[in-house]
Amino acid sequence: MQVYGLVGNPVGHSLSPPMHEAAYDELGLDARYVTFEPDPDALAAALRGADALGIRGLNVTIPFKRDALELVEPDALAARIGAVNTVDLSGAEATGHNTDAAGAIRALRDHDVALDGADAVVVGAGGAGRAVAFGLSDAGASVSVANRTVVTARDLADEVPGAAGHDLVALPDLLADADVLVNATSVGMEEDASPVPAEALHGDLAVLDAVYRPLETRLLRDAREAGARTVDGAWMLLYQGVEAFERWTGERAPVDVMNETLRSRL
Repeated sequence: MQVYGLVGNPVGHSLSPPMHEAAYDELGLDARYVTFEPDPDALAAALRGADALGIRGLNVTIPFKRDALELVEPDALAARIGAVNTVDLSGAEATGHNTDAAGAIRALRDHDVALDGADAVVVGAGGAGRAVAFGLSDAGASVSVANRTVVTARDLADEVPGAAGHDLVALPDLLADADVLVNATSVGMEEDASPVPAEALHGDLAVLDAVYRPLETRLLRDAREAGARTVDGAWMLLYQGVEAFERWTGERAPVDVMNETLRSRL
């Protein structure tokens, strides 16, 4: 049996186990996905233990994504983003990857959003914002980052080719001619609020909200009312899991089954 899993603290809320196990069952793979919750200062020991036990791969979540970068050999994208959320333990050396960027890009492309040559606005410059900004840039989009702390937005923009950093008050101007908007903050998760003024939204936008609880956030409601194309956060969550699954197993992921399982838990 092949064993994969998730390491984080806490992990009890995670939807990754049912999503991955549904994929294993669908393809008839002799594999299981389990969760691990080491102490915040015990990631190195946890990774050594996982390797010693023959675990083939791990997803990494809060608070360990940045720490994992220093404990494995990151690929170029993970190093640029500054965080690892997927570890491959199948080779002689543990390698680190970041599937959040690909998750966002595949979510948008799955909804027929053209990215090459697009003008994209990313709200938030934290971990998710960094992944999305690099992913959009690599896909050929011009990226503007808007963040509550403008110096953080500008620092990120300095790392992303051709990007620019702004304060949130610039959003109406940035969105006027934008093609893509991604909310990479947690605004809308705990309250019925949006990080973007509703009047700044328009029908030529495609809007992805990384928040997936609730599925329909205030931002997505406002965007739909403005005639924009909307993509909920479960699609990004799905595709980051799909990327990890395909990396670990070498199999094409049963996306429909994983999506159905994920949404049945939300």
